[in-house]
Amino acid sequence: MYIQPKEISEYPFYLRWFFRRQEKRLGLILLPGLFWGRMPFLQILFVLYWGHLDRKKSKLDPTLRALVQVRVAQMNSCEFCIDYNAFNFLKRSNSLDKVDALDDWKSNPLFTKKEKCALSYVEQITNIEISVPEKLQEQLKSFFSDDQIVELAALISFQNMSAKFNSALAIPSQGLCQIPKNNDA
Repeated sequence: MYIQPKEISEYPFYLRWFFRRQEKRLGLILLPGLFWGRMPFLQILFVLYWGHLDRKKSKLDPTLRALVQVRVAQMNSCEFCIDYNAFNFLKRSNSLDKVDALDDWKSNPLFTKKEKCALSYVEQITNIEISVPEKLQEQLKSFFSDDQIVELAALISFQNMSAKFNSALAIPSQGLCQIPKNNDA
């Protein structure tokens, strides 16, 4: 990291409260929050946006959400995001088999057709030129409702923003989970 977080006492009281809750829940304060916290209003928006995408009543399966986020993080070479999202995937699935196999998701029988469709969407959106082919649009509609497709696009876009922010600031992994290898990055 070429920019260091500020001292906790330098953040507004409401962010210090948030950081204390995070530390109690996870055992540490996540570094990206300390950087977003340099812009307190954006930190609040970031947390609200993430909280909505990760809500219990999401139309998308929580394991699929975490898998999608790991793949986006891999494609953006974000060590922190790979670590954090693999940690979430492990909590939700009790296994890292699919995370460890993400390099080969297209041909690996471990992944369902629905997961492969979602991962195709990840790669299409995460690539520089965003253009979703008609065939993929049809596949998405066969597995997901319109609301789920919109939520999936929002999740992928959010994770791209988050991963690019963390990578741009060289925010490292915090050791929440093993970091899966990615030969494509």
